[in-house]
Amino acid sequence: MSVTQPANQIEHLRRIIREVPDFPRPGILFYDITTLLSDPTGLRIVTDHLAERYRGQQIDKVVGIETRGLIFGAPLAMELGIGLVPARKPGKLPFQTITESYDLEYGSNSICMHADAIGKGERVLIVDDLIATGGTLAAASKLVERLGGEVVEIAAVLELTFLNGRSRLGGRPIYTMIQY
Repeated sequence: MSVTQPANQIEHLRRIIREVPDFPRPGILFYDITTLLSDPTGLRIVTDHLAERYRGQQIDKVVGIETRGLIFGAPLAMELGIGLVPARKPGKLPFQTITESYDLEYGSNSICMHADAIGKGERVLIVDDLIATGGTLAAASKLVERLGGEVVEIAAVLELTFLNGRSRLGGRPIYTMIQY
């Protein structure tokens, strides 16, 4: 699954990602990818790069984490010709769900998936915009595994390495495009 990315593409992404200090609370530096989403070149770089990385890997489903993981996951699933499974906050999915709670850098939450979203033995790629403390992605991974799926890899556009989120992901394979 090795894919190289030209340095000028990474630099383009770094330039367009906005850094917002003290959001959502004082002391947090928030990496805002809405500027990446509004830039057609940036969005195309991310989508093409991830599609190239996972094409031919016999992945059955992409799980997109609410909300920004869904934004990246949808075009990726389309490029790969596979389905998209939303992982959302409680009360957002209309059918029977399973739930997993997690902590994040500024609180706690839960994430849900439809109970029939992943079939036994399905190979799943989990996508989000960011790996911070790893709590959300660990919870999504547990949901996939509880449903009988196999997490092929966890992919994110950004990783805040100083928060050591990888340590919470239980040795699962991880790929990120940009590290801070």
